[in-house]
Amino acid sequence: MANILVAGGSTGIGSVIIQSLAEQGDQVYVLTRSPEKLSDLSGVTAFPYDVESETSQIPELPKTIDGFVYAPGTVNLRPFHRVKEAEYQSDMQINVFGAIKILQSIYKNLRKSSHASIVFFSSVAVQTGLPYHASIAISKGAVEGLTRTLAAELAPKIRVNAIAPSMTDTNLASQFLSNDESRQKYDNNHPLKRIGKPEDIANAALFLLSDKSSWITGEIIHVDGGMSSVKFL
Repeated sequence: MANILVAGGSTGIGSVIIQSLAEQGDQVYVLTRSPEKLSDLSGVTAFPYDVESETSQIPELPKTIDGFVYAPGTVNLRPFHRVKEAEYQSDMQINVFGAIKILQSIYKNLRKSSHASIVFFSSVAVQTGLPYHASIAISKGAVEGLTRTLAAELAPKIRVNAIAPSMTDTNLASQFLSNDESRQKYDNNHPLKRIGKPEDIANAALFLLSDKSSWITGEIIHVDGGMSSVKFL
């Protein structure tokens, strides 16, 4: 049994991660804006927390934390010249600075574990140039830099990796998947001819949290239907 802290996760990918961890017997602690959505899950303790709020406080957690998943994210797709400075700042706050604040608060807890693992989330847009992705590519690019830096700094005690998904069928992406035509367009953008499912991404996170990945650190794992590495006709 491990103690895992998940930031975000009341819906989508994070929710699947939380449920899977609880089902395998781990104790899961969640920082989320909607703790009531997780109140019925056994083995899960949820605390109200908003990564965008300066007044949000990290609650008292177990002295030893074996894993940390930072799941909040943004999908702010818009032409570069139409993205306001405040939106760039918001994406950075949610994707980067929110993670830093929590991680600095729990650093000592992670150090007490004999096998701690940190999992961040990036985006396929960082290494694959995509139009209208300036804001998310900037903030997630910072996440990838943070991942590699921390992997070097915290080794060998703590492993640090990130997952870079492509379009995934979650509430966050629902505005782009509002009809069959839109969904088919995004399906066809991928060599495997479908967008991701929350389970596809969650399974990668569960692997990185487990001892099965004990010799993996500093990696950006692309779970993107082949978009970042396969050219297809």
